[in-house]
Amino acid sequence: MSNEPLLSVKNLAITFSTPKGPVNAVRGVSFDLGRERLGIVGESGSGKSQTGRAILGLTAPNGKITADQMQFHDLDLRNLTPRAWRKVRGARISMIMQDPKYSLNPVMTIGDQIIEAYREHHKVNAKEAKRRAIEMLESVKIRDPERVFNAYPHEVSGGMGQRVMIAMMLIPDPEILIADEPTSALDVTVQLQVMAILDDLVRERGMALVFISHDLQLVSSFCDRVLVMYQGLVVEEIRASELDQAKHPYTKGLLNCLPKMDGNHAELPVLTREASWAEA
Repeated sequence: MSNEPLLSVKNLAITFSTPKGPVNAVRGVSFDLGRERLGIVGESGSGKSQTGRAILGLTAPNGKITADQMQFHDLDLRNLTPRAWRKVRGARISMIMQDPKYSLNPVMTIGDQIIEAYREHHKVNAKEAKRRAIEMLESVKIRDPERVFNAYPHEVSGGMGQRVMIAMMLIPDPEILIADEPTSALDVTVQLQVMAILDDLVRERGMALVFISHDLQLVSSFCDRVLVMYQGLVVEEIRASELDQAKHPYTKGLLNCLPKMDGNHAELPVLTREASWAEA
């Protein structure tokens, strides 16, 4: 894989205004992203999803973003106009959300939604758009793409819906795919199928993937590199293959809390946190 960075983020901070005062959700996050699979892991509230959303300019209106750099090729993502964002989102950077039932339009057929995503960024006629949509459904291992093309979201399973979301996000052929816990609503067998599909597509297309998850085991087996976040900070960066050699006590604690298939059924340890971990 090329080490040339597609995206450079330096000192990203996100603060939300709330009735109880400001909340610092992300504090000084920095990383470069090449054509690789980058995992971002941490507990709920660690800032991993907000980091992903900031890359696409999807931070909520009560959130304020600051960064020394958010560079995607020649684009400064800190200063894009709404018109410029429309040319980036979907076409060049896409995001798969956690649960497809909240992302798919319930009153449009699946085929119409995929065609809409494709024609937003490619000037083609309806026949060509349908051909590409069915081809994309086939590429995400849907056995009967014609039937699914004509179905509504409520007529497909959760795993099938997630495959549809992957097809919809990838049909414009983006360079970066952000996957925000794309398998957490699925059972284990379907999780593995979806991850295998993502792996194949990312490798075939030479894309960059940001995989956001709380599942350390999944990330260690799927990603190339991992950022571990705690209370808005990146506390450790490590190669996924070396995750079992992590140095930071928070990463070690998360790993120790995972169940082990060694016949020892003692209670899982509880992670003891230290105040110093949250210090920038």
